[in-house]
Amino acid sequence: MLDCLGKIGVFCKYKHNPSSLVDTSTFPFLETLIEIALAEDIGDGDHSARAVTPKDNHGKAQLLVKEPGILAGIPLAVKIFEKVDPSLKVSLFKKDGDRVVPGDIAFLVEGPSISILSAERTVLNFMQRLSGVATVTRRYADIISGTKARVLDTRKTTPGWRHLEKYAVRVGGGMNHRMGLYDMIMLKDNHIDLCGGMEKALKKTHEYLQNLGKDLPIEIEVRDLDELKECLKLTGFQRIMLDNFTPEDTHYAVELIHGRFEIESSGGITDRNILDYAEAGVDFISVGALTHSVKSLDLSLKAIG
Repeated sequence: MLDCLGKIGVFCKYKHNPSSLVDTSTFPFLETLIEIALAEDIGDGDHSARAVTPKDNHGKAQLLVKEPGILAGIPLAVKIFEKVDPSLKVSLFKKDGDRVVPGDIAFLVEGPSISILSAERTVLNFMQRLSGVATVTRRYADIISGTKARVLDTRKTTPGWRHLEKYAVRVGGGMNHRMGLYDMIMLKDNHIDLCGGMEKALKKTHEYLQNLGKDLPIEIEVRDLDELKECLKLTGFQRIMLDNFTPEDTHYAVELIHGRFEIESSGGITDRNILDYAEAGVDFISVGALTHSVKSLDLSLKAIG
């Protein structure tokens, strides 16, 4: 499940593996999230469907793609249908990561009509959002595909959806920066300022990890070239984050670092300037917009005769 990437190889990232989306060992509260989503939509029953649909009526519906993009969330959709009604049968025509265009059919679901109608909105809410994340990630990844840089996500995710959205980033060709505060040390400006300086913060971090018996990768954020020069006097970490550097200063920073550490660019990066940062020679570029302000992909579940 884990794949160590990067030239230093200590920042472990999840591979894109469709089964990981519904693997409760990697996403232990997925069942609860699905139950909450269904409960808030169905409540004490889908009265619209029950009012007009005979209880023994069986039907079919297909997931119709209505705009170009990258699909993500199909294994989750299957799991939601199973949760609503185990008798529902899903036939897949597309898989996560597929590039789709309007008119494509991702899957066909058949079984009790009331069950299909009751699951419809929850399936779409998950799949549209996740496909939107995968689509925007693919756009960023394609822009820098001719460079060595890789696009990373951030912790700017929808509460409760982090594993899902970070999965969608992987589907779109990006990498996960870290899953949370627990799997990596990242010394940002507030940590350093509150501790009394970069060297002191790094020293205390090593003492903390040693006392805890943990071996976590460490990244240090720098805000300007002066802080970078201070950082380069230190050892005992693996990556430097260049926060809100211009592309020109980034190029100079890459020359100063000269391969000693992994380099990440972050802050104010869009699809209009990401190539400038990639061409400056960094290893990673983190983009909060992959998850915090993404547009859902237009999908529809349509009944068929």
